[in-house]
Amino acid sequence: MSVAGADRGQPLFAPRTAIALAIVGVFAFSAFVTLIAYSADLMHDTSCRANVYAKCAIGFAGLDAAIAEDGTPSLINRATLPKGSAQGLLIATLEPGGDSAVSSIGFGGPILVVLPKWTVSPDPNHFTWARKEGLLPPFMMPRQDMLAKVGVAHAAGTRHVLSGAANTAFEGVTLTPGPIESLQTLQAQGWTPVLTDETGAVVMAEAPSSRVFVLADPDLLNTQGLRDANTFAAATQIVGRLREGDGPIIFDLTLNGYKVDRSALKLIFQPPFVGVTLCVVAALALAVWQSLFRFGPLLRPRRAFALGKEGLVDNSAQLIRLAHREPKMAPRYAALTRAAAARAVGAPRDLAGDELTAFLDRVSRREEGDSLSLLTALAGGVRDRAGLTAIARRLYLWRLEMTRERQ
Repeated sequence: MSVAGADRGQPLFAPRTAIALAIVGVFAFSAFVTLIAYSADLMHDTSCRANVYAKCAIGFAGLDAAIAEDGTPSLINRATLPKGSAQGLLIATLEPGGDSAVSSIGFGGPILVVLPKWTVSPDPNHFTWARKEGLLPPFMMPRQDMLAKVGVAHAAGTRHVLSGAANTAFEGVTLTPGPIESLQTLQAQGWTPVLTDETGAVVMAEAPSSRVFVLADPDLLNTQGLRDANTFAAATQIVGRLREGDGPIIFDLTLNGYKVDRSALKLIFQPPFVGVTLCVVAALALAVWQSLFRFGPLLRPRRAFALGKEGLVDNSAQLIRLAHREPKMAPRYAALTRAAAARAVGAPRDLAGDELTAFLDRVSRREEGDSLSLLTALAGGVRDRAGLTAIARRLYLWRLEMTRERQ
Protein backbone atom coordinates (compact mmCIF):
# COMPACT_ATOMS: atom_id res chain seq x y z
CA MET A 1 0.00 0.00 0.00
CA SER A 2 1.48 3.30 -1.04
CA VAL A 3 1.68 6.38 1.16
CA ALA A 4 -0.50 8.25 -1.31
CA GLY A 5 -3.19 5.57 -0.91
CA ALA A 6 -3.01 5.92 2.85
CA ASP A 7 -3.41 9.71 2.57
CA ARG A 8 -6.60 9.23 0.56
CA GLY A 9 -8.19 7.44 3.56
CA GLN A 10 -7.59 3.86 2.46
CA PRO A 11 -6.67 1.46 5.31
CA LEU A 12 -3.10 0.20 5.57
CA PHE A 13 -4.34 -3.38 6.14
CA ALA A 14 -7.42 -5.23 5.02
CA PRO A 15 -9.82 -6.10 7.87
CA ARG A 16 -9.09 -9.83 7.53
CA THR A 17 -5.35 -9.20 7.66
CA ALA A 18 -5.70 -7.04 10.76
CA ILE A 19 -7.83 -9.69 12.51
CA ALA A 20 -5.36 -12.44 11.56
CA LEU A 21 -2.44 -10.38 12.91
CA ALA A 22 -4.31 -9.79 16.18
CA ILE A 23 -5.10 -13.52 16.60
CA VAL A 24 -1.50 -14.53 15.86
CA GLY A 25 -0.20 -11.91 18.31
CA VAL A 26 -2.52 -13.07 21.11
CA PHE A 27 -1.62 -16.72 20.51
CA ALA A 28 2.12 -15.98 20.43
CA PHE A 29 1.95 -13.97 23.65
CA SER A 30 -0.09 -16.68 25.41
CA ALA A 31 2.36 -19.37 24.28
CA PHE A 32 5.28 -17.24 25.45
CA VAL A 33 3.79 -16.80 28.93
CA THR A 34 2.95 -20.51 29.16
CA LEU A 35 6.48 -21.53 28.17
CA ILE A 36 7.94 -19.18 30.77
CA ALA A 37 5.70 -20.71 33.45
CA TYR A 38 6.61 -24.30 32.54
CA SER A 39 10.16 -23.78 31.30
CA ALA A 40 11.65 -25.49 34.35
CA ASP A 41 9.36 -28.51 33.94
CA LEU A 42 10.24 -28.91 30.27
CA MET A 43 13.97 -28.55 30.77
CA HIS A 44 16.07 -31.64 31.40
CA ASP A 45 19.59 -32.64 30.55
CA THR A 46 20.03 -35.72 28.35
CA SER A 47 23.79 -35.90 28.84
CA CYS A 48 25.38 -38.92 30.53
CA ARG A 49 24.79 -38.50 34.27
CA ALA A 50 23.70 -40.79 37.09
CA ASN A 51 19.98 -40.01 36.96
CA VAL A 52 16.80 -41.34 35.39
CA TYR A 53 16.97 -38.95 32.42
CA ALA A 54 20.29 -40.41 31.18
CA LYS A 55 20.17 -43.31 28.72
CA CYS A 56 23.89 -44.04 28.85
CA ALA A 57 25.61 -46.84 30.78
CA ILE A 58 25.62 -45.10 34.19
CA GLY A 59 22.11 -43.69 33.77
CA PHE A 60 18.86 -45.17 35.10
CA ALA A 61 16.52 -44.66 32.14
CA GLY A 62 16.71 -48.42 31.55
CA LEU A 63 15.40 -49.12 35.06
CA ASP A 64 12.46 -46.78 34.50
CA ALA A 65 11.66 -48.53 31.21
CA ALA A 66 11.92 -51.96 32.86
CA ILE A 67 9.52 -50.92 35.63
CA ALA A 68 7.02 -49.56 33.12
CA GLU A 69 7.28 -52.76 31.04
CA ASP A 70 6.52 -54.80 34.14
CA GLY A 71 3.29 -52.84 34.67
CA THR A 72 4.37 -51.20 37.91
CA PRO A 73 3.36 -47.52 38.09
CA SER A 74 6.29 -45.12 38.09
CA LEU A 75 6.78 -41.37 38.03
CA ILE A 76 9.56 -38.80 38.03
CA ASN A 77 9.46 -36.29 40.89
CA ARG A 78 11.02 -32.82 40.71
CA ALA A 79 9.21 -31.08 43.56
CA THR A 80 8.79 -31.42 47.31
CA LEU A 81 6.45 -34.34 47.93
CA PRO A 82 3.23 -33.69 49.89
CA LYS A 83 3.20 -34.72 53.51
CA GLY A 84 1.73 -38.14 54.17
CA SER A 85 3.16 -39.83 51.05
CA ALA A 86 4.29 -43.26 52.25
CA GLN A 87 3.23 -45.86 49.66
CA GLY A 88 5.56 -47.27 47.04
CA LEU A 89 9.30 -46.69 46.87
CA LEU A 90 11.37 -43.56 46.25
CA ILE A 91 14.69 -44.01 44.44
CA ALA A 92 17.28 -41.23 44.79
CA THR A 93 20.29 -41.65 42.48
CA LEU A 94 23.10 -39.46 43.76
CA GLU A 95 25.75 -37.87 41.56
CA PRO A 96 29.44 -37.18 42.30
CA GLY A 97 29.80 -34.09 44.44
CA GLY A 98 26.07 -33.44 44.32
CA ASP A 99 23.42 -32.84 46.95
CA SER A 100 22.73 -35.79 49.26
CA ALA A 101 20.29 -34.23 51.76
CA VAL A 102 17.94 -37.22 51.65
CA SER A 103 15.92 -36.03 54.65
CA SER A 104 14.77 -32.96 52.68
CA ILE A 105 12.80 -35.07 50.19
CA GLY A 106 9.90 -35.45 52.61
CA PHE A 107 8.85 -38.98 51.62
CA GLY A 108 7.39 -41.08 54.45
CA GLY A 109 7.83 -44.46 52.79
CA PRO A 110 10.97 -46.47 52.02
CA ILE A 111 13.76 -44.57 50.25
CA LEU A 112 16.47 -46.28 48.24
CA VAL A 113 19.60 -44.13 47.89
CA VAL A 114 21.99 -45.25 45.14
CA LEU A 115 25.58 -44.06 45.53
CA PRO A 116 27.70 -43.04 42.53
CA LYS A 117 30.66 -45.16 41.46
CA TRP A 118 32.23 -44.10 38.16
CA THR A 119 33.83 -40.99 36.75
CA VAL A 120 33.05 -40.41 33.07
CA SER A 121 33.86 -37.92 30.34
CA PRO A 122 31.64 -36.89 27.40
CA ASP A 123 31.89 -38.91 24.24
CA PRO A 124 32.70 -36.47 21.39
CA ASN A 125 30.94 -38.69 18.87
CA HIS A 126 27.68 -39.13 20.83
CA PHE A 127 26.31 -36.36 23.04
CA THR A 128 24.28 -38.72 25.25
CA TRP A 129 27.13 -41.23 25.67
CA ALA A 130 30.16 -41.12 27.94
CA ARG A 131 33.55 -42.74 28.32
CA LYS A 132 34.41 -44.48 31.58
CA GLU A 133 37.54 -43.04 33.16
CA GLY A 134 37.71 -44.98 36.41
CA LEU A 135 36.33 -45.35 39.91
CA LEU A 136 35.08 -42.29 41.71
CA PRO A 137 37.68 -40.72 44.06
CA PRO A 138 36.65 -40.78 47.73
CA PHE A 139 36.55 -36.98 48.00
CA MET A 140 33.82 -36.82 45.29
CA MET A 141 31.52 -39.19 47.17
CA PRO A 142 28.39 -37.42 48.58
CA ARG A 143 28.92 -36.66 52.28
CA GLN A 144 25.93 -34.58 53.34
CA ASP A 145 23.19 -35.34 55.82
CA MET A 146 23.07 -38.98 56.96
CA LEU A 147 25.84 -39.97 54.52
CA ALA A 148 28.43 -37.88 56.33
CA LYS A 149 30.12 -40.90 57.92
CA VAL A 150 29.51 -43.46 55.17
CA GLY A 151 32.62 -44.84 53.50
CA VAL A 152 33.03 -47.11 50.47
CA ALA A 153 35.40 -49.90 49.46
CA HIS A 154 35.79 -52.07 46.36
CA ALA A 155 35.92 -55.85 46.19
CA ALA A 156 38.08 -57.86 43.82
CA GLY A 157 36.68 -60.13 41.11
CA THR A 158 33.60 -59.80 38.94
CA ARG A 159 31.37 -62.66 40.09
CA HIS A 160 29.57 -62.10 43.38
CA VAL A 161 26.76 -63.63 45.37
CA LEU A 162 24.60 -61.33 47.48
CA SER A 163 22.80 -62.67 50.54
CA GLY A 164 19.95 -61.12 52.51
CA ALA A 165 20.54 -60.38 56.20
CA ALA A 166 18.35 -61.80 58.95
CA ASN A 167 15.36 -59.81 60.23
CA THR A 168 15.13 -57.79 57.02
CA ALA A 169 12.91 -57.90 53.94
CA PHE A 170 15.71 -59.85 52.20
CA GLU A 171 16.05 -62.59 54.82
CA GLY A 172 16.70 -65.90 53.05
CA VAL A 173 17.15 -64.23 49.64
CA THR A 174 20.20 -64.97 47.49
CA LEU A 175 21.00 -62.79 44.47
CA THR A 176 23.47 -63.83 41.77
CA PRO A 177 23.91 -60.80 39.52
CA GLY A 178 26.00 -60.86 36.36
CA PRO A 179 29.62 -59.72 36.20
CA ILE A 180 30.19 -56.52 38.20
CA GLU A 181 33.56 -54.86 37.98
CA SER A 182 34.98 -53.68 41.33
CA LEU A 183 31.86 -54.32 43.40
CA GLN A 184 31.38 -51.27 45.62
CA THR A 185 30.55 -51.88 49.28
CA LEU A 186 29.87 -49.46 52.11
CA GLN A 187 31.07 -49.00 55.64
CA ALA A 188 28.68 -47.25 58.05
CA GLN A 189 28.89 -47.73 61.79
CA GLY A 190 25.53 -48.35 63.47
CA TRP A 191 23.70 -49.10 60.21
CA THR A 192 21.76 -52.34 59.68
CA PRO A 193 23.14 -54.58 56.89
CA VAL A 194 20.51 -55.69 54.38
CA LEU A 195 22.55 -57.24 51.56
CA THR A 196 26.10 -58.59 51.90
CA ASP A 197 28.49 -60.22 49.46
CA GLU A 198 30.23 -63.57 49.83
CA THR A 199 32.92 -62.01 52.06
CA GLY A 200 30.40 -60.36 54.39
CA ALA A 201 30.98 -56.85 53.06
CA VAL A 202 27.83 -54.71 53.12
CA VAL A 203 26.36 -53.87 49.70
CA MET A 204 23.08 -52.36 50.99
CA ALA A 205 22.31 -51.10 54.49
CA GLU A 206 19.48 -49.37 56.34
CA ALA A 207 20.10 -46.10 58.18
CA PRO A 208 19.32 -46.15 61.92
CA SER A 209 15.88 -44.90 63.03
CA SER A 210 14.73 -44.29 59.45
CA ARG A 211 13.43 -46.06 56.37
CA VAL A 212 16.37 -45.08 54.19
CA PHE A 213 18.27 -47.85 52.41
CA VAL A 214 21.62 -47.12 50.79
CA LEU A 215 22.80 -49.25 47.86
CA ALA A 216 26.55 -48.94 47.47
CA ASP A 217 26.96 -50.23 43.90
CA PRO A 218 24.85 -48.55 41.18
CA ASP A 219 25.80 -51.23 38.62
CA LEU A 220 23.05 -53.38 40.16
CA LEU A 221 20.39 -50.96 38.86
CA ASN A 222 21.84 -48.79 36.10
CA THR A 223 21.61 -49.44 32.37
CA GLN A 224 25.08 -50.97 32.24
CA GLY A 225 24.06 -53.65 34.74
CA LEU A 226 20.56 -54.32 33.40
CA ARG A 227 21.95 -55.51 30.06
CA ASP A 228 22.72 -58.79 31.85
CA ALA A 229 19.71 -61.01 32.54
CA ASN A 230 20.99 -62.11 35.96
CA THR A 231 21.58 -58.51 37.05
CA PHE A 232 18.14 -57.59 35.71
CA ALA A 233 16.59 -60.30 37.89
CA ALA A 234 18.54 -59.07 40.93
CA ALA A 235 17.42 -55.48 40.32
CA THR A 236 13.80 -56.64 40.09
CA GLN A 237 14.17 -58.39 43.45
CA ILE A 238 15.73 -55.34 45.12
CA VAL A 239 13.08 -52.89 43.92
CA GLY A 240 10.17 -55.29 44.44
CA ARG A 241 11.06 -56.19 48.05
CA LEU A 242 11.65 -52.57 49.10
CA ARG A 243 8.42 -51.33 47.53
CA GLU A 244 5.60 -50.90 50.05
CA GLY A 245 1.99 -51.59 49.10
CA ASP A 246 0.68 -50.74 45.64
CA GLY A 247 2.30 -47.31 45.50
CA PRO A 248 4.39 -46.15 42.52
CA ILE A 249 8.14 -46.28 42.05
CA ILE A 250 9.22 -42.63 42.35
CA PHE A 251 12.48 -41.47 40.79
CA ASP A 252 13.51 -38.36 42.68
CA LEU A 253 15.43 -35.66 40.82
CA THR A 254 15.43 -32.90 43.42
CA LEU A 255 18.91 -33.99 44.53
CA ASN A 256 20.15 -33.97 40.92
CA GLY A 257 19.59 -30.24 40.38
CA TYR A 258 16.20 -30.52 38.67
CA LYS A 259 14.02 -29.32 41.54
CA VAL A 260 11.07 -27.20 40.43
CA ASP A 261 9.66 -24.65 42.86
CA ARG A 262 6.12 -23.31 42.83
CA SER A 263 5.59 -19.96 41.12
CA ALA A 264 2.70 -17.50 40.95
CA LEU A 265 2.81 -17.53 37.14
CA LYS A 266 2.44 -21.30 37.07
CA LEU A 267 -0.48 -21.26 39.52
CA ILE A 268 -2.74 -19.38 37.06
CA PHE A 269 -2.66 -22.43 34.78
CA GLN A 270 -3.43 -24.97 37.52
CA PRO A 271 -6.65 -25.76 39.42
CA PRO A 272 -8.35 -24.07 41.13
CA PHE A 273 -6.92 -20.79 39.81
CA VAL A 274 -7.25 -21.84 36.16
CA GLY A 275 -10.99 -21.10 36.47
CA VAL A 276 -10.24 -17.45 37.23
CA THR A 277 -7.82 -17.35 34.28
CA LEU A 278 -10.48 -18.70 31.92
CA CYS A 279 -13.02 -16.14 33.18
CA VAL A 280 -10.56 -13.29 32.53
CA VAL A 281 -9.84 -14.62 29.03
CA ALA A 282 -13.57 -14.90 28.30
CA ALA A 283 -14.18 -11.33 29.53
CA LEU A 284 -11.37 -10.02 27.32
CA ALA A 285 -12.76 -11.94 24.34
CA LEU A 286 -16.23 -10.44 24.90
CA ALA A 287 -14.73 -6.96 25.18
CA VAL A 288 -12.89 -7.43 21.88
CA TRP A 289 -16.04 -8.79 20.24
CA GLN A 290 -18.04 -5.78 21.44
CA SER A 291 -15.44 -3.36 20.14
CA LEU A 292 -15.53 -5.03 16.70
CA PHE A 293 -19.33 -5.25 16.39
CA ARG A 294 -20.79 -2.25 18.21
CA PHE A 295 -24.42 -1.09 17.80
CA GLY A 296 -25.07 2.17 16.00
CA PRO A 297 -22.66 4.66 14.44
CA LEU A 298 -19.52 5.82 16.15
CA LEU A 299 -20.21 8.80 18.42
CA ARG A 300 -17.88 11.66 17.69
CA PRO A 301 -16.71 13.87 20.55
CA ARG A 302 -18.75 17.06 20.81
CA ARG A 303 -18.08 20.48 22.23
CA ALA A 304 -19.09 21.10 25.82
CA PHE A 305 -20.90 24.25 24.65
CA ALA A 306 -22.33 23.89 21.15
CA LEU A 307 -22.22 26.83 18.74
CA GLY A 308 -24.69 27.97 16.05
CA LYS A 309 -28.43 27.54 15.60
CA GLU A 310 -28.39 23.84 16.48
CA GLY A 311 -26.70 24.58 19.77
CA LEU A 312 -29.22 27.34 20.53
CA VAL A 313 -32.13 25.00 19.83
CA ASP A 314 -30.63 22.22 21.96
CA ASN A 315 -29.99 24.55 24.87
CA SER A 316 -33.52 25.95 24.66
CA ALA A 317 -34.95 22.44 24.61
CA GLN A 318 -32.90 21.52 27.67
CA LEU A 319 -34.15 24.55 29.56
CA ILE A 320 -37.77 23.74 28.70
CA ARG A 321 -37.28 20.14 29.79
CA LEU A 322 -35.66 21.19 33.08
CA ALA A 323 -38.55 23.56 33.78
CA HIS A 324 -41.14 20.86 32.98
CA ARG A 325 -42.84 23.20 30.48
CA GLU A 326 -43.26 20.73 27.60
CA PRO A 327 -47.10 20.32 28.01
CA LYS A 328 -47.49 24.14 27.78
CA MET A 329 -46.07 24.04 24.25
CA ALA A 330 -49.05 22.13 22.78
CA PRO A 331 -51.42 25.17 22.30
CA ARG A 332 -48.61 27.22 20.75
CA TYR A 333 -47.72 24.41 18.36
CA ALA A 334 -51.40 24.25 17.34
CA ALA A 335 -51.33 28.05 16.68
CA LEU A 336 -48.15 27.68 14.54
CA THR A 337 -49.79 24.83 12.58
CA ARG A 338 -52.90 26.99 11.96
CA ALA A 339 -50.78 29.92 10.72
CA ALA A 340 -48.83 27.68 8.34
CA ALA A 341 -52.03 26.21 6.92
CA ALA A 342 -53.61 29.71 6.51
CA ARG A 343 -50.63 30.91 4.46
CA ALA A 344 -50.71 27.78 2.32
CA VAL A 345 -54.42 28.05 1.39
CA GLY A 346 -54.48 31.88 1.11
CA ALA A 347 -56.91 32.56 3.98
CA PRO A 348 -58.22 36.17 4.34
CA ARG A 349 -55.90 38.27 6.44
CA ASP A 350 -58.69 39.73 8.54
CA LEU A 351 -59.56 36.33 9.97
CA ALA A 352 -58.01 35.32 13.32
CA GLY A 353 -58.65 33.07 16.26
CA ASP A 354 -61.75 30.90 16.17
CA GLU A 355 -62.92 32.46 12.89
CA LEU A 356 -59.70 31.37 11.16
CA THR A 357 -60.06 27.90 12.69
CA ALA A 358 -63.63 27.59 11.41
CA PHE A 359 -62.53 28.74 7.95
CA LEU A 360 -59.75 26.12 7.79
CA ASP A 361 -62.22 23.41 8.92
CA ARG A 362 -64.47 24.34 5.98
CA VAL A 363 -61.55 24.34 3.56
CA SER A 364 -60.37 20.90 4.71
CA ARG A 365 -63.90 19.43 4.13
CA ARG A 366 -63.07 16.32 6.14
CA GLU A 367 -66.06 14.22 7.14
CA GLU A 368 -63.93 11.77 9.07
CA GLY A 369 -60.72 12.17 11.01
CA ASP A 370 -59.26 15.13 12.82
CA SER A 371 -60.34 18.74 12.35
CA LEU A 372 -58.35 21.79 13.39
CA SER A 373 -60.91 22.82 15.97
CA LEU A 374 -60.78 19.36 17.60
CA LEU A 375 -56.98 19.29 17.60
CA THR A 376 -56.81 22.78 19.08
CA ALA A 377 -59.13 21.77 21.90
CA LEU A 378 -57.09 18.63 22.61
CA ALA A 379 -53.88 20.66 22.63
CA GLY A 380 -55.26 22.80 25.43
CA GLY A 381 -55.74 19.71 27.61
CA VAL A 382 -52.25 18.20 27.34
CA ARG A 383 -50.77 17.38 30.76
CA ASP A 384 -47.59 15.36 30.10
CA ARG A 385 -44.81 14.68 27.58
CA ALA A 386 -46.54 11.65 26.08
CA GLY A 387 -49.69 13.65 25.41
CA LEU A 388 -47.61 16.41 23.81
CA THR A 389 -45.96 13.91 21.46
CA ALA A 390 -49.31 12.40 20.44
CA ILE A 391 -51.07 15.70 19.69
CA ALA A 392 -48.01 17.09 17.89
CA ARG A 393 -48.01 14.09 15.54
CA ARG A 394 -51.72 14.51 14.75
CA LEU A 395 -51.27 18.26 14.10
CA TYR A 396 -48.32 17.53 11.83
CA LEU A 397 -50.29 15.02 9.73
CA TRP A 398 -53.21 17.47 9.43
CA ARG A 399 -50.83 20.18 8.27
CA LEU A 400 -49.35 17.90 5.57
CA GLU A 401 -52.84 17.32 4.15
CA MET A 402 -53.58 21.03 4.06
CA THR A 403 -50.30 22.31 2.68
CA ARG A 404 -49.48 19.33 0.40
CA GLU A 405 -45.93 19.30 1.79
CA ARG A 406 -43.66 16.30 1.44
CA GLN A 407 -43.24 14.28 4.59
